[in-house]
Amino acid sequence: MGDEKRIKVLVAKPGLDGHDRGAKVVAQALKAAGMEVIYSGLHKTVDQIVNIAIQEDVDVIGLSIMSGAHIPISQKLFKRLAEKGITDKAVFVGGVIPGQDIPKLMEIGVTGVFPGGTPLSETIAFLKKTAKRV
Repeated sequence: MGDEKRIKVLVAKPGLDGHDRGAKVVAQALKAAGMEVIYSGLHKTVDQIVNIAIQEDVDVIGLSIMSGAHIPISQKLFKRLAEKGITDKAVFVGGVIPGQDIPKLMEIGVTGVFPGGTPLSETIAFLKKTAKRV
């Protein structure tokens, strides 16, 4: 891999959502694509996710949300990131995301939205193009 820095991704499961198969599949695909992946485990608060992102110095935060709470969770995440002065992390959201919610998520600051069924190659290509490497 030479001197190229590997993209470091946090795949997080916020809230009470207990369905993590998709998150684990995405995490494994990102690892196979050469990225370093930290998986948060289930039932993390937004504050815990932000703290993990800071401690691990990730380039990207991925939220896997199946509960329908993707808009309020994303709003809270960006609020906490701003409070900590963190502006250099790309954020993507996957899971059960209705098409009509995608513009709102992008307005909040999410850089990529991947509803269930999105090909893994699309997510990988997005991260390779979008990740902010410092």
